[in-house]
Amino acid sequence: MAREPPKYERLPEEKTREMLKLFKGERTGFVLVGPKKYFFPFRYVEQGAGFYNFEARPDDTWILSHPRSGTTVTSELIWLLANNLNFDLARKRLLTERFPFLEFSMFNHPEVTREFLSMNKENIAKQELCLEIAKPGYEVIAKMPSPRFIKSHFPFSMLPGLLDVGCKVVYVARNPKDVAISWYHLNCAIKTQGYIGDFATFWNYFQNSLTPWSPYWAHLKEAWALRNNKNLLFMFYEEMTHDFPKAIKKVAKFLNKTYTDEEVSKVVDYLDIKNFRNNPMVNYSELKACGIIAEESFVRKGGTNWKNIFTAEINAKADKWIEENLIDTDLRFPFFNNKSNKINNNN
Repeated sequence: MAREPPKYERLPEEKTREMLKLFKGERTGFVLVGPKKYFFPFRYVEQGAGFYNFEARPDDTWILSHPRSGTTVTSELIWLLANNLNFDLARKRLLTERFPFLEFSMFNHPEVTREFLSMNKENIAKQELCLEIAKPGYEVIAKMPSPRFIKSHFPFSMLPGLLDVGCKVVYVARNPKDVAISWYHLNCAIKTQGYIGDFATFWNYFQNSLTPWSPYWAHLKEAWALRNNKNLLFMFYEEMTHDFPKAIKKVAKFLNKTYTDEEVSKVVDYLDIKNFRNNPMVNYSELKACGIIAEESFVRKGGTNWKNIFTAEINAKADKWIEENLIDTDLRFPFFNNKSNKINNNN
């Protein structure tokens, strides 16, 4: 029996008009979903029930995260570890095919899809891709054979009971300053978002839970509350940047896999950011070829970059916001110095 999805409300009209001028990829508006008011484009109204009632299988492996938390590199890591380090297949087959994104269709407004088709009218294969990414993921992934690997940015409360079914779930969290920087760049680069504003404005939207999949803190805290479940591995992106071999072994153990130090070293080299950024199988080269993502790499620099962009004013606001939201939780970001006076710009 289908479950009733969380109720939604429309974003107030004045705020909607303001945001539609800056986020050119959305044409209708936005909704706030559930008691925590998760923020989504209006297509959630059409597709939300399908995602909420998606039929998970016990042998599924999922990666969940707030966007730009290290999801791509962790997805490739999980797939490799679960598939006996099959580098050959990983180099030949797109990550989006091996590890599909459940809800990307929500961000393909019909008008924008028509524009994508027009942009690629001379190339049938590219047009087919534009149509494929607009199909609801719950329909496409349902037809895939097991074992499936599935990516989602939905919080646990907006998904079927993955942990109860027995799915393996890796949740990746990253400090909010670096998330915001990377999220801003992607919103500017990808035409399904089409953001044309500056970073200061984007930060205000992010902090006030007005970017997709926000609120950021509710998202993380839902997963943190479940971290002791045997089917969930809660990982920090900072663990991977601090000691990648150790993090790889941690994920392998969770997946009931064992690899030698030599094999782990091969994984480290394969996923090294310099190699990873230039790997067309993982950096959405297919979307760049269709003009859906700007030519800059989908995979950016990795590591910590916020000090290069934050002004002193934004940093002060961010520090206060972070401090306020950590009061009621023991969640802490390892190897991350939240407060810093060393802002590396001249703003």
